[in-house]
Amino acid sequence: MANSVIVANKIKPYNKIIEIEGDKSLSIRWALLASQAIGKSKAINILRSDDVINSLKCLRQLGIKVRLKKKFCEIKSNGLNSFIYKKKITLNAGNSGTLGRLILGLLVHSKSEIKITGDKSLSKRDFLRVTKPLNKFGANFKSRLGKLPITIKGTNKAKPIIFNETRGSAQCKSSIMLAALNTEGTTTIKAKKSRNHTELLFKYLDLPIKIRNLKNYDLIKIQGKKNIRPLNYNIPSDISSSAFFIVLTALTNDSKLEIKNVNINPTRIGILKILKIMGVKIKIKKQKIYKGEKVANVLIKSSKQIKPINCPIKYNSAAIDEFLLIFLVAAKAKGISYFKNLSELNQKESPRLKWGSKILTEIGIKNKVYNNGIKIYGNPNFQIKKKIVIKKFLKDHRVFMTSVIAALSFGGSWKIFDKDSIKTSFPSFLDKIKILGAKIR
Repeated sequence: MANSVIVANKIKPYNKIIEIEGDKSLSIRWALLASQAIGKSKAINILRSDDVINSLKCLRQLGIKVRLKKKFCEIKSNGLNSFIYKKKITLNAGNSGTLGRLILGLLVHSKSEIKITGDKSLSKRDFLRVTKPLNKFGANFKSRLGKLPITIKGTNKAKPIIFNETRGSAQCKSSIMLAALNTEGTTTIKAKKSRNHTELLFKYLDLPIKIRNLKNYDLIKIQGKKNIRPLNYNIPSDISSSAFFIVLTALTNDSKLEIKNVNINPTRIGILKILKIMGVKIKIKKQKIYKGEKVANVLIKSSKQIKPINCPIKYNSAAIDEFLLIFLVAAKAKGISYFKNLSELNQKESPRLKWGSKILTEIGIKNKVYNNGIKIYGNPNFQIKKKIVIKKFLKDHRVFMTSVIAALSFGGSWKIFDKDSIKTSFPSFLDKIKILGAKIR
């Protein structure tokens, strides 16, 4: 079967209610924390993507009992530092930076060398951001220029550290937090603001964590060596996956969509705040707190007029995975939009800032990349009347899915390669799009 899709027609107006699979960040974090708990942990609505499946495979290699059934996943562990494994094993993180970086934090006590590998895309990404602080705990690393493959050998007695995290990397912060669990004493992290899923899970599990939320950073203190109780979790839907449908609805005339049970953690909803500034009609319904996370239904209506934006950089971290989609909305704005300080986009599966610009150029929208930012000259009346081919993007799942949204929103005849890339984060993406009436072959 060809690893590409053809999209030859814009999507027709729709009025639907849908539900998206479980949040990827929470699915992986649940699995890693469950591997350190005493007893059985159970998750419902766990995302069954390659990134999550690879997480479960790695835990099995480390001696953790994992049962993945049709309706749930169960993990049984004997607590902190209870991994049992063969000497010199190799763990494959696939395409997942979350798995590759966070699992290193759990291995600071590894008794023998463990190699971490990944696919071609992950092997191009920076791991020094986690190996440098983990080295302070006493772990030793072998790698080439801080890239995968990386070999870690732990220490018999990890010591607490003080670390200043300046990138706004939730993966770096979370890796340090997981390492701190198995450390005598108090680890202190001064962290630039980023996703806080790990902190919320720590709080829900009553782990000894203290957090001071200051204006520009969070001060996090973790006392190690406390037993972790099992975590039973009904994982809410992923806002990053929902974003594709939010943008499609905003750009499709006379359309309305309600997405149920979405994780609207404030550190993840930058896209909602940015789109509201741009005039997109978004309403939050049935909001509740579930095990520390904010969860709600998200209602979106199509927008007749989209405003340009000088995007506040304070939203960058909370929208970092959604900027390719936001650029599509800016393409339909009446005026010039500005986005700045997006260097972190190029630390993802592909150089996404470059790809965002390339897609805009392909569809006929003038843009200019400058100083890790982009200027987009919107045109509310533009239409695509040509053939477009999207390929050679390092199999980045978000580039593929963004291209599908562009095709359905703006027209033209598209051939988009590497559809298998969606297995990384959102394997049911094409099925969900078809529920809305999209014609894709």
